Amino acid sequence: MTAKVVMYSKTTCPYCHRAERLLRERGVSEIEMIQIDIDRSRRDEMIKRAKRSTVPQIFIDDRHVGGCDDLHALEADQAEPADEAEQATTRSQG
Repeated sequence: MTAKVVMYSKTTCPYCHRAERLLRERGVSEIEMIQIDIDRSRRDEMIKRAKRSTVPQIFIDDRHVGGCDDLHALEADQAEPADEAEQATTRSQG
Protein backbone atom coordinates (compact mmCIF):
# COMPACT_ATOMS: atom_id res chain seq x y z
CA MET A 1 0.00 0.00 0.00
CA THR A 2 1.32 3.41 -0.96
CA ALA A 3 1.60 6.10 1.69
CA LYS A 4 -0.42 9.27 1.19
CA VAL A 5 1.94 12.25 1.11
CA VAL A 6 0.68 15.82 1.45
CA MET A 7 3.05 18.76 1.25
CA TYR A 8 2.11 22.37 1.89
CA SER A 9 4.48 24.55 -0.11
CA LYS A 10 5.08 27.73 -2.07
CA THR A 11 6.03 27.77 -5.73
CA THR A 12 9.29 29.67 -5.19
CA CYS A 13 10.44 27.92 -2.01
CA PRO A 14 13.81 26.16 -2.46
CA TYR A 15 13.25 24.05 0.66
CA CYS A 16 9.96 22.83 -0.79
CA HIS A 17 11.69 21.80 -4.00
CA ARG A 18 14.45 20.06 -2.03
CA ALA A 19 11.93 18.13 0.07
CA GLU A 20 9.96 17.12 -3.01
CA ARG A 21 13.16 15.94 -4.71
CA LEU A 22 14.06 13.74 -1.71
CA LEU A 23 10.59 12.22 -1.62
CA ARG A 24 10.72 11.48 -5.36
CA GLU A 25 14.22 9.98 -5.04
CA ARG A 26 12.81 7.66 -2.39
CA GLY A 27 10.11 6.43 -4.74
CA VAL A 28 7.16 8.61 -3.81
CA SER A 29 5.33 9.09 -7.08
CA GLU A 30 2.21 10.85 -5.82
CA ILE A 31 2.48 13.95 -3.66
CA GLU A 32 -0.55 16.12 -3.01
CA MET A 33 1.01 19.56 -3.38
CA ILE A 34 -0.92 22.36 -1.70
CA GLN A 35 0.49 25.67 -2.90
CA ILE A 36 -0.39 28.13 -0.14
CA ASP A 37 0.84 31.09 -2.18
CA ILE A 38 -1.68 30.25 -4.90
CA ASP A 39 -4.54 29.09 -2.68
CA ARG A 40 -4.08 31.41 0.29
CA SER A 41 -7.06 29.97 2.15
CA ARG A 42 -5.09 26.75 2.69
CA ARG A 43 -2.41 28.52 4.77
CA ASP A 44 -4.66 28.63 7.84
CA GLU A 45 -5.40 24.93 7.35
CA MET A 46 -1.64 24.21 7.28
CA ILE A 47 -1.00 26.20 10.46
CA LYS A 48 -3.84 24.44 12.25
CA ARG A 49 -2.60 20.98 11.20
CA ALA A 50 1.16 21.52 11.60
CA LYS A 51 1.23 24.14 14.37
CA ARG A 52 3.87 25.84 12.19
CA SER A 53 3.71 28.69 9.70
CA THR A 54 6.73 27.92 7.51
CA VAL A 55 6.86 25.80 4.38
CA PRO A 56 7.20 23.06 3.50
CA GLN A 57 5.04 21.15 5.93
CA ILE A 58 4.91 17.46 5.10
CA PHE A 59 2.40 14.83 6.18
CA ILE A 60 2.76 11.13 5.48
CA ASP A 61 -0.42 9.15 6.08
CA ASP A 62 -1.75 12.09 8.13
CA ARG A 63 1.33 11.99 10.41
CA HIS A 64 3.14 15.33 10.56
CA VAL A 65 6.77 14.84 9.53
CA GLY A 66 7.68 18.52 9.65
CA GLY A 67 9.64 20.61 7.19
CA CYS A 68 12.54 19.98 4.85
CA ASP A 69 15.16 19.67 7.59
CA ASP A 70 12.91 17.30 9.53
CA LEU A 71 12.45 15.13 6.44
CA HIS A 72 16.21 14.98 5.84
CA ALA A 73 16.81 14.15 9.53
CA LEU A 74 14.25 11.35 9.30
CA GLU A 75 16.05 10.05 6.21
CA ALA A 76 19.41 10.17 8.03
CA ASP A 77 17.98 8.36 11.06
CA GLN A 78 16.68 5.56 8.85
CA ALA A 79 19.99 5.25 7.00
CA GLU A 80 22.14 5.32 10.14
CA PRO A 81 21.62 1.72 11.35
CA ALA A 82 22.79 0.36 8.00
CA ASP A 83 25.85 2.61 8.12
CA GLU A 84 26.65 1.48 11.67
CA ALA A 85 26.27 -2.18 10.69
CA GLU A 86 28.63 -1.65 7.74
CA GLN A 87 31.19 0.05 9.99
CA ALA A 88 30.95 -2.77 12.54
CA THR A 89 31.49 -5.37 9.82
CA THR A 90 34.49 -3.44 8.49
CA ARG A 91 35.99 -3.18 12.00
CA SER A 92 35.53 -6.89 12.69
CA GLN A 93 37.18 -7.81 9.38
CA GLY A 94 40.13 -5.45 9.87
